[in-house]
Amino acid sequence: MSRPSFYARIAAGAAFVSRRRGLLLKLLMLAALAALISLPPRPLVTVGPQQTVSTINPKLGVHTRLTDEVEEWKIKRTLEMVRAMGAPWIVEYFPWAYVEPDRPGQGLWQHSDMVIQHASAQGLEVIARLGFAPQWARPKDTSPLYLDEEHYAAFGDYVYEFVRRYRDQVNYIIIWNEPNLSLEWGYRPVDPAGYTRMLQVAYTRAKEANPAVQVLGGALAPTLAPPGSEWGMDDLHYLQAMYDAGAAPYFDILAAHAYGGKFAPDEPAAPDAINFARIELLRAIMVANGDEAKPIMITEGGWNDHPRWTRAVRPGQRISYTLRAFQKALEEWPWVDVVALWAFRYPAPARTYQDYFTFVTPDFQTKAIYLETQRYAHGQEN
Repeated sequence: MSRPSFYARIAAGAAFVSRRRGLLLKLLMLAALAALISLPPRPLVTVGPQQTVSTINPKLGVHTRLTDEVEEWKIKRTLEMVRAMGAPWIVEYFPWAYVEPDRPGQGLWQHSDMVIQHASAQGLEVIARLGFAPQWARPKDTSPLYLDEEHYAAFGDYVYEFVRRYRDQVNYIIIWNEPNLSLEWGYRPVDPAGYTRMLQVAYTRAKEANPAVQVLGGALAPTLAPPGSEWGMDDLHYLQAMYDAGAAPYFDILAAHAYGGKFAPDEPAAPDAINFARIELLRAIMVANGDEAKPIMITEGGWNDHPRWTRAVRPGQRISYTLRAFQKALEEWPWVDVVALWAFRYPAPARTYQDYFTFVTPDFQTKAIYLETQRYAHGQEN
C-alpha cells in the first residue's frame, strides 16, 4: 500500500486541527453557558417603599452626581445611602443634551424619571441643575457649556418641559453652573449681562410651567480672578454685575459654591481669600442690593483630603471641618437654606484628587466622612 501523499497528510492534519478547534469551541461555549446559569438573577429594582429622612440638621445635603450612573440598582442604592446618612437634600445634574440630543422636543426622559422617582421614594428634596447644550443648539466645535443668545429660547423650552414634567416632585432648579468661569461659559470671556438674559428667559419659562417652582441663579464659583482675566471673574464682582444687569427679579434663591480649601469653616471671610465663610460676602452684596429676603443655597462645597494635593487637608480635619460647616449654617446663617457638599459618590473612580471629595466609593464602601456625618445627623456624640 502506498504511503499517503504529502498533500493528503496536510489535509488530514488540517481536518484533525479543525475537529479539535470545534471541540474546544463547544467546550468554551458550554463553560460560558454554565457560568451564566450559575449567576444569581439580576435583582428586580422597584421604587419604594416610601421613606423619610431622619436628621437633626434640616440643611444637610450632598451633590449626588448620578448623571452618568447607568444601572438602576446603583441609583437606588446611592439614594438609600444618602437618606441613611441623614441628608434630606440632594443636588443632581439633568443635562439638556441627554434629553434632547438630536433635536428639540426629543424627550428622552427615562434616566431623569428614574433618578427623580427613587429620590422622591427616599424622601429626598431634589435641587435640579439644568444646563449642558446639545450639539444642535450651539456652533460646531464648541463646548456643551457654550450657549449663545440665539438658543436661549430653546433652552427655555427645555426648562419649561422639565419643570412641567416634574411639577409635583421637583421644587427647585438651578440655571447653568459657575458662569463666572470661562471654562463653564464655553471657553469664552464671561458675561454676567449675557447670563442674566439667559436667567430671565429660563425664569420666565419655569414660572409658566409651575409658578411655585423656586429658581436658583448664580451657582457661582469662588475665585479671585483679577479684572480682565481670561479665566473668569471674581464671584463677588460677578454677582454685583448681575444686579447691575437687572437680575434681581429673575431668581428666587442664590446658588453659591463654598469650598474651604485649607481653611477651617470659622476662618473669617475676606475679599482676598477663598474659604467657606466667603459666602458671607455674597450675602452682603445681596443685602446691599435690597435682596435680603432671598436665601442662599450652597450647592457645592466642602474639603478634600487627598494626601498630596496642595489644597487638601488631613482626613481628620476634613471630618471636623465638614461637621462644623453643617452646624455653622444651622446656628449662625439663618439665610442659608441648604449646605449640599461635593460629592457623595462617583459612578467610577476619577483617579485624580477629585476622588477625595467623595463620601462613598464607586463600589459603595463608606468612608470615615460618611460615617461621622451619619453620627452627627442622627444626634450621636462624636
